[in-house]
Amino acid sequence: MTGRERLLKALKGEETDRIPVTLFIQSQGHFAVQLDPEYDPWNFEKTQKSIIDYQRSLGLDVHVRMLFFNPYEPVYAHFDLLNFQTETDTWKVEKEEVQNGSSRCFNYTIHTPEGDLEETFSINEERPGIFMYACTKPPIKTERDLELAMKYEPPYAPEIKEKMKKNVQIIREYLGEDGIISAWGNGGLFNNVSALIDQTELYALFLTDPEFYGKLMEFARKRVYDYTDALLDSGVDALCVAGNVAGGFLGNNMFEQYILPYEKEYIAYCQRKGNPVIYHNCGRAMELIPAYKKMGAMNIEPFSPKPLGNTDLNELSSILNGEFSVTSGVDQVHVLQQGTVEEVERVTAETMEKGKKFKSFIMQNVDFLEYGTPMENVEAYARTALKIAKGE
Repeated sequence: MTGRERLLKALKGEETDRIPVTLFIQSQGHFAVQLDPEYDPWNFEKTQKSIIDYQRSLGLDVHVRMLFFNPYEPVYAHFDLLNFQTETDTWKVEKEEVQNGSSRCFNYTIHTPEGDLEETFSINEERPGIFMYACTKPPIKTERDLELAMKYEPPYAPEIKEKMKKNVQIIREYLGEDGIISAWGNGGLFNNVSALIDQTELYALFLTDPEFYGKLMEFARKRVYDYTDALLDSGVDALCVAGNVAGGFLGNNMFEQYILPYEKEYIAYCQRKGNPVIYHNCGRAMELIPAYKKMGAMNIEPFSPKPLGNTDLNELSSILNGEFSVTSGVDQVHVLQQGTVEEVERVTAETMEKGKKFKSFIMQNVDFLEYGTPMENVEAYARTALKIAKGE
């Protein structure tokens, strides 16, 4: 099989010639900085090609994960905030940029005929290309804010969607059949809402104001589906859906009652054309297995081991019966970044043996490779995993 065939079949839970072995490398910052001495986080084409070249050099099944936004000069759709990139007669955007040391804040005031909305997006760049970002002033603070956003927020402009499509076409041509292209969507609906309103308040809305919670989720449905359509039209193979905000700490009962109905509907929408969803919860996941079995995602990742999460792959394989395929692997911090070559080889071999117990399993580093991960450790991971996958 080609890398593309192998990964797509595994994601869909279909039979493959061997376990696919790949890497999770985030396209902006982190380990990608180590692949290019002249790394530019906003040169999408160059960065994606360097990630492809590196995985090819190791003989891996290539997985390219696209992130369609540029926080410094937003030319792609940004999925965490209200649309500050598209203006209409009833949606005017005023921008203020404030620099404070290594932190940069983008303050947006959105003017509508019936009032203003305000939001702040902040970035802290520890070193060139290595940054953290978040919505530090959510735009929805009252029901009135939500009403204005629902009434006036425009869809993403056609030129933004065309840029997304062009970017995918360039990378598709370069990648060929060596692997797949996935893209981070808006998250699940709950993840999307978590950036629009104070998270502490959001977690209480289930019980304190279920009607307002329902309106928020309906608003998320409208805007998330628009962005999802743009992703599917761009030509990506799979969609990565973030579910980490709705993590295991909520418990399965709360998840099934307040979150699962929305996630299930959205995932079905994503997969309606056959593109598999990779549902991502990079924390405690074992508590949510009963809900995940009902959710309908073709693939769920990363089932982090302790201390990053709480998954034991032997236990997980014993309670699944092909309800979804599993992507998991080696701890990217305590093993790949901080461990020795010998430790990497041992943990990789143990994980591959556990992976054989699943109906469909994809091997990778649990979450994106961190900056400062030794190249020799990544090479040891790839060499060991491929040797076992090929039965050598």
